[in-house]
Amino acid sequence: MKDAEKGANARQTVDLEAQTVTTSDGQSFHFDIDPFRKHCLLNGLDDIGLTLEKAKSIDSFEAKYNQSHSWI
Repeated sequence: MKDAEKGANARQTVDLEAQTVTTSDGQSFHFDIDPFRKHCLLNGLDDIGLTLEKAKSIDSFEAKYNQSHSWI
């Protein structure tokens, strides 16, 4: 609430990697976040990005599948 009273002069810093919020007067608070969500946020991943992380595995599967199902 103290930072809210400061109006535009209030600055808070959120450090997702360290999972802390630091107020303009230097107080630091820890917060919890799901490890998977943290990974996605830190790496800018949406559903498509998550899929693209597996691109090599997908390509390998498709190559093997196409060899064993060449009539398709």
